[in-house]
Amino acid sequence: MPDAKFAKPWHGIPREEIEWHPSVDDDACIGCGTCVTGCSRKVYRFDFARKKAVVADPLNCMVACMTCANTCPTNAISFPPVRTILDLADRVEVHHAVEDELLERRDELAVTADLLHEDHIVEMVVQDIAQIGSGTRLLTLSPRRERDEMCQFVPGQYIEVWVPGASWMSRAYSIANAPRLDGSIEVQIRKVDGGRLSAWAFGAVAVGDVVAARGPLGSFTMRSPEGRPVIFVARGTGFAPIKALLEQQVELFPEREMVLFWGATSSDDFYELDHLAELAGAAAELSVTLVARRYTPGFSAPSEVVTELGRVSDAVASSGLDLAGFDAYVAGPRLTVVDCVAALGGLGIDPSRVFVDSYGA
Repeated sequence: MPDAKFAKPWHGIPREEIEWHPSVDDDACIGCGTCVTGCSRKVYRFDFARKKAVVADPLNCMVACMTCANTCPTNAISFPPVRTILDLADRVEVHHAVEDELLERRDELAVTADLLHEDHIVEMVVQDIAQIGSGTRLLTLSPRRERDEMCQFVPGQYIEVWVPGASWMSRAYSIANAPRLDGSIEVQIRKVDGGRLSAWAFGAVAVGDVVAARGPLGSFTMRSPEGRPVIFVARGTGFAPIKALLEQQVELFPEREMVLFWGATSSDDFYELDHLAELAGAAAELSVTLVARRYTPGFSAPSEVVTELGRVSDAVASSGLDLAGFDAYVAGPRLTVVDCVAALGGLGIDPSRVFVDSYGA
C-alpha cells in the first residue's frame, strides 16, 4: 500500500496523476538488493525466491528521483523520460506552489546570512508601457534616483523585479536593450495565464509606478573575440537578450558576420521589426530570418528580413550553413534551446562555443 506521507500531491498536482516510478528489467537484475535497501520510501520489495527486486509501491517514489537507477550495477532500472517532469515543472501552478511554500517556510529555509546584496537593489519608475506582439508588453524602466543609474550592465544580463505590495517573490527579466546614457532599461513581459507578475503587467501597471529591481545579473554576455562570426537563435521573448547583444554588436562591430534566427508560434508574436530592419541595414553582414509555425494573412516583413514556416530549430538545421568557426548565442524556452543546440551541433559548431540562456516553457 502507498504511504500517504510519500504519495501526497507534488506541488499541488495529485501524485496519482504523475507517471513517475521505476521499472525493473528482470533479465538484467542480478538481485544485489541495492535499490531495495537504498530506497527510504519503500518503493521496492525483494523477492527472495527469485532473488529479484520488485516495484511494490510506485506512488511512494519521489518525483524526479532516479538514485536507484544511478546506483544499479547492471542498469536494470529505468524511468519515464525526465522531460515528463520538466513539463510539469513548467506549469504556472507548480511555480506558484513552490513559491508559496518557500515563503511559508522562510524562517526554516532561509540561509543565515542576508544574500540580497542591498547595494544592488534600486528603485525603478515605469516610464512607458507598450504592447508589442500579440502577447508581449514592453515596460521601460528608469532609475528613480540618478545614483541608481543601471547603465553599467552588460548586454545579455537580466534583472529581478519586485512589484509594490506583492506578497510573492521577484521575477527575472532580461534587459532588452544595450546601455543608454539615461540608464533606462526595457523588459519584455510575455502574457502567462495565471502568472502573477504577468497579471500586473497586463492589468494594474501604470506609468509612474515604482518597482524594486536587483541587478544586473547573469553571464549571458558577448564572449566572442572581434572578427569571429556569430549566430543568434531566439524564440519568443528569448529575443530580449539577443536584441541587446545585437544592438551592442551593430554599434561596435557593424562589419562582423552575424546570423539571426528568431522563432515564434505565430507571426503575430513578432515585434519591433522596424528596429530589427534598422539593425540589419546598419550591419551589412547581418542576415535575419523569422520563423513562425503559422503566418496570419496580411503579415508583411521588412525587406531586410527573410521568413520561413515551421520551427526555429528545424529552420536552423535545414539552413545548410557551415558554422565551423562560429560562436552561437541561444535564448528562449528550455526545450526549444535544447533542440536548437542540437541543430547547431549538426552544422559543425564547436559545442564549447555555444552559449545559452533558457527559461521554462
